Amino acid sequence: MRVHVVSDVHGNSRDLATAGDGADALVCLGDLILYLDYADHSRGIFPDLFGVENTDHLVQLRTEGRFAEAREFSARLWDGIDRAAATEAAVRAQYAELFAAFPTPTYATYGNVDMPPLWPEYAEEGTTVLDGGTAEIGGLRFGFVGGGLRTPMRTPYEIDEETYAEKVAALGSVDVLCSHIPPAVPELCYDTVARRFERGSEALLEAVHAVRPRYHLFGHVHQPLVRRMRVGRTECVNVGHFNATGVPWVLEW
Repeated sequence: MRVHVVSDVHGNSRDLATAGDGADALVCLGDLILYLDYADHSRGIFPDLFGVENTDHLVQLRTEGRFAEAREFSARLWDGIDRAAATEAAVRAQYAELFAAFPTPTYATYGNVDMPPLWPEYAEEGTTVLDGGTAEIGGLRFGFVGGGLRTPMRTPYEIDEETYAEKVAALGSVDVLCSHIPPAVPELCYDTVARRFERGSEALLEAVHAVRPRYHLFGHVHQPLVRRMRVGRTECVNVGHFNATGVPWVLEW
C-alpha cells in the first residue's frame, strides 16, 4: 500500500494535480489557501489586493513579532473595503482550482488558514473531509484533526484548546494520527526562517504517548528545526511544505 501525504499546499494546484501519481490514496493535511507567500511577496490574496510594497511591510511587522502593529496596518488597508466579501471571492477562486486537482481517493482535513464552511461546495465525490474523524486506508486506521490553536496571527480556523482536545479524544485508537499542527514538542514547532515557535498541541502529544500510533503526520511549520523524530514508539513527521517543494511525503506498508 502506498499513500502520498501533503500539507501547506498554499495555492500550489499545479503540483497538487500530480501529487497522487503512483499512490493508492492522497492525504492532505490542510492550508490550501494562499493568503500571503512569505517567500514571494507578489503571490497571494493580500498582494493581489494591496500590492507588493504593502505586503513587504506587513511581513516585516509579523517577522519582528509586532503583531498588534501588523493588525492595525492591515485594518487601515481594508478600511472602506468589504473584507469578508473580497476574501471569500478570492478563496472561492482558489478552492475551485485546488479541489479540482485532488485525485480519487483523497482524504483531507483543514489547516488553520482554511475556511471549513466552504469545503462542502468544492469537495467532489472521491474526496473525504475529516475533522475529529477516522478512515480505514489499506487496513490501517487514520485519524484526522484539522485547524490550529489560538495565536496572535488570528488566522481563520483557530480554535480553543478544549475544543481541539475533544476532537483528538474522539479519534480513539489509530495507527496513523494526522493533524495540521504538530504536537507540542519544541524541536518540531520551531521555524528556523520565521525564527519563532509555532503553536503545537499538548493534546496531540498526550495522544502520541497514550495511543502510541505508528505515525503522527502533520505540517504547519514550514521550515522546522527538526522535520522527523521519534516520540516513544511513534514516528512524528512534518510532511510539508508542499507549496515550496511540490513533492508529497510517501508512506508505504
